[in-house]
Amino acid sequence: MRLILIRHGRQCSPLCNVDVSLSEEGRQQAELLAERLRNLKPDQIYTSSLLRTKQTAGILFGAEREFSEREELNEISFGSMTGRADSDNLVCYPEYFAAKRKKEENLRLPGGECPTEVFDRAVKVVDEAVASGAETVVFVTHGGVIRALVAGLLGLGAGKMLRIADSLEHTSVTELCYSKDSMCFSLERLNDCAHLEGRPELSRTSWKK
Repeated sequence: MRLILIRHGRQCSPLCNVDVSLSEEGRQQAELLAERLRNLKPDQIYTSSLLRTKQTAGILFGAEREFSEREELNEISFGSMTGRADSDNLVCYPEYFAAKRKKEENLRLPGGECPTEVFDRAVKVVDEAVASGAETVVFVTHGGVIRALVAGLLGLGAGKMLRIADSLEHTSVTELCYSKDSMCFSLERLNDCAHLEGRPELSRTSWKK
């Protein structure tokens, strides 16, 4: 089974993990990826329950396509940092960000979740997909979920999530393959954002300026 993990397009608010729609840039990112994936015919598509993933999936595969919505694929809970600006969080939670820079294992967000908790809920959807017998499955989800799943499914332990890329580009593609013979996953590509090449204004670096 091919498991294709797609991060949603850029949201319209800079506040931390608020449930809002895509920005215009996010729609452009998704449209560029849709063109790249035009020949992909997934057997099953899952999204989180948050608006930005459902809108991204609609652009990628068509609003008429049926999606399976799962709260288990929601972004990691940012707890006390939710709905606040990054600049405020950096001031209020310096200990957390210092630990994050050191890539401490299984780091819990202030008042929120830790990576193993995210993996434990999201892997239930992976197990469902594997059991379905589908050949190609797409998750349109969030950066924290993708990183936790990659670390956990590769046997590194979801707590090592911070070692899986410093950040994932919006609408990036990460792909794992499940082998029935070995009963395990292998990583085929990570944070693939070739569709954004030549469009620096759509990168995370540009957004953070």
